[in-house]
Amino acid sequence: MKEEKKKLCPSKFGYNALQNPAINKSTAFTYREREELNIKGLLPHKISTQCEQVTRALKNLRRKHEDLEKYIYLTSLHNRNEHLFFRLIMENIEELMPLIYTPTVGQACKEFADIFRESKGFYINREDKGNIRKMLNNWPEKDVKVIVVTDGERILGLGDLGCNGMGIPIGKLFLYVACAGIHPSQCMPVMLDVGTNNEELRNNPLYLGYPAKRLEGQDYDELIKEFIDAIKEKYPKALIQFEDFSTLKAFKLLDEYRDQTLSFNDDIQGTAAVAVAGVYAYSRLSEYDFKDLKILFMGAGSASTGIADLMVSALKEAGLTQEEAVKRLWLMDSKGLIVKSRTNLDQKPHAITYAQDQPNMDFLTAIKTLKPHLIIGATGQPGGFTKEVIETMANLHEKPGIFALSNPTSRAECTAEQAYLWSKGKAIFASGSPFPEVTINEKRFKPGQGNNAYIFPGVGLGAIACDAKSVTDEMFLASTKALANYVSEEDLATGTLYPPLTNIRKVSLEIAVAVAEKAYELNIAQRPKPENLKEEIAKMMYDPEY
Repeated sequence: MKEEKKKLCPSKFGYNALQNPAINKSTAFTYREREELNIKGLLPHKISTQCEQVTRALKNLRRKHEDLEKYIYLTSLHNRNEHLFFRLIMENIEELMPLIYTPTVGQACKEFADIFRESKGFYINREDKGNIRKMLNNWPEKDVKVIVVTDGERILGLGDLGCNGMGIPIGKLFLYVACAGIHPSQCMPVMLDVGTNNEELRNNPLYLGYPAKRLEGQDYDELIKEFIDAIKEKYPKALIQFEDFSTLKAFKLLDEYRDQTLSFNDDIQGTAAVAVAGVYAYSRLSEYDFKDLKILFMGAGSASTGIADLMVSALKEAGLTQEEAVKRLWLMDSKGLIVKSRTNLDQKPHAITYAQDQPNMDFLTAIKTLKPHLIIGATGQPGGFTKEVIETMANLHEKPGIFALSNPTSRAECTAEQAYLWSKGKAIFASGSPFPEVTINEKRFKPGQGNNAYIFPGVGLGAIACDAKSVTDEMFLASTKALANYVSEEDLATGTLYPPLTNIRKVSLEIAVAVAEKAYELNIAQRPKPENLKEEIAKMMYDPEY
């Protein structure tokens, strides 16, 4: 402890030690530590174990009745005691992930200004142009490894929340730590506050963001470029995860920067990987050959197109040609199917690949005509999978796939209960947010949660573990297979297409190894490959115990 004390600056002694969440152990400080840190007399007599502190925190959390209040409590705990917060999350991941991330984070973002307590993250607004690199020197950490950045334009299925969208990078980085063991000090949430077109927010006197309409065009592009360049100079080995940008901006940023810097877009690539992993598992459970599957998407935005792109790669690996793979995938937006006769395809350049030679039709007619094995919803519009839609799918197939992936729960295309009831127990269901188990005729169904948390933390860990130059589609396909392979026969027996969340650290490690292995295979890993890659990556993973 004496040696450790020498490394601490004076501000980390005395009362300040109890205010620094990175070192605070509260009642778990030993008598010797209390003496050496000059905090004797500032704590009650008893020395608690971290396990006892977890029990106390969980008890206090469960006293609260509203999920948003629980979110506020957990945020407050993180502000007081970082190690305790992450141990609590890791040991109770199934109960607490819906609180620190979707669906509760959606409500937290909507009310971000109202519940604001203490600042987290890094904020860049449009007036900071020309000054971003200098501003980065204000960030207290020197070894940043993962950056999650948003401009708040398309938060989950809730739309433009402007600066309020900072809740998403914060929540994603909580999951990087809890699920993949990235050290908290190496995580940096960033809000590019370029304004908001949400007039209600701009007129709200409590709104904390830049109160103007969104920056667009060349000015927006230049601000993004300055941010990327500043990060590359300040933190050259950091991974940048783009999060919740509008569809056109998301694809533009991915195309422009994926080869220039270590980066990926979670809405496009992360969603794709977790969804395709679910399709692999669906193929096993339904006993339909993977390469024979036909999929109809409700939605033609970044999520649907990203899933379709990765499905093409997976189908090609299964033996199909590019043309054969594309013909098995159908996209639909609010104007109907994406078909070649559409006159507005130039507005959806990312979806042109999937424009089929068919007449336009509505969703229900498309199901009856195309007879897809799976329908995948990624619209952010609740209720799209109606009773008639589910019943039609059940009439066409003995085991229809119903993937209602929109977040948060209130935006899902249908609930798990609806899918199982309306299909009379035939549906194989997956969702983006959690749903409770459903029992029909004494048979228990456990809906699989196709949450991106299964993918992005492991991908990020694998990429930084090998110091990859970029994150490729091949690396995401490797992550997809690693996740799908972790689904057991016992999981499938309950209709679950994903492994239990309690195993998510193990899953993330497997994904990280698969991603790093693929990077070495592609010759884009800059760190020498260790003899035991899995062992070395496991050693990197943060342990929150004192």
